Amino acid sequence: MPLLVRFLGTAASRPTVERGVASLAVIREGETLLFDCGEGTQRQMMRFGVSFAFEDLFFTHTHSDHILGITGLIRTMALQGRTERLRLWGPRGAGKTLRQCISLGGERTTFPIDITELEAGASLSRGDYRIDTFAVDHGPSASLGYAVVEEERKGRFNPDLAREMGIPEGPLWGRIHRGESITLDDGRVIAPSVLVGERRRGRRVVITGDTRPCAATIEAARDADLLIHEATFADEEGARALETGHSTAREAAEVAKAAGARKLALTHISARYSLNAKELEREARAVFRDTVIVKDGTEIELGLTEELAIGDAVVSGAPSND
Repeated sequence: MPLLVRFLGTAASRPTVERGVASLAVIREGETLLFDCGEGTQRQMMRFGVSFAFEDLFFTHTHSDHILGITGLIRTMALQGRTERLRLWGPRGAGKTLRQCISLGGERTTFPIDITELEAGASLSRGDYRIDTFAVDHGPSASLGYAVVEEERKGRFNPDLAREMGIPEGPLWGRIHRGESITLDDGRVIAPSVLVGERRRGRRVVITGDTRPCAATIEAARDADLLIHEATFADEEGARALETGHSTAREAAEVAKAAGARKLALTHISARYSLNAKELEREARAVFRDTVIVKDGTEIELGLTEELAIGDAVVSGAPSND
């Protein structure tokens, strides 16, 4: 099953004609996870085909360009007759600000809303995947990055060999694939390793929100299929990036290279580059070739990988970006 990342807003600080402010959706096997909710996110969801029937909205931090869309989004959901619970997640201290956004205007909410504050290092288990949090560096405000991490997948089962060995198709195949040894009627004991290959690694998508380059992002993005990193400025504004707690495109590329990520998507683009971000792309690709500057509506699809996972090592790893 493909894993889709759909970018809803890609501007820094304020919307432009070309770009809305921060929001993106991760869509995995029919489930949608929303990350950040800048003003106008609900319209972007309609425009780019993201379902309102999602349950989880994660905030990287509570600066206005990342949260102001929650008021309108909740109002729209209420008018649509939503009754299902909505879960909001954010860094330490986010609850007060999010509750203010929810209550703004005084309209009645028709569905329950849970707010949970997360510490860096928290991990939310979702069965065959999890959402890990890590601390990013965005000045004095508490800010989190998120990693959507799939668990390792079972190795491939060899049905042709199973038939040659006289193992009847049915429950016995399922038991072997689940890792159980079986005993046949003739007394033979068949271990799973005979018919099942090595486990395959899951996909990893890392979302930084607003941040300076930092070691925590590099660690979270080790061997990531996709690193989504802010790139507010070009090299010429490096001092401004440092002053405001943001990154240049080149700095984001250096993070991706240090992490051994497979693909880098740059977002949170300053208004000065909104129409033409070629300068950012050029500076980033000088360091990390597999870089894309995303726009509103950009969709990145990550297919399942056949790469083998052996402990923390991966067979047939990412191509070099030297």
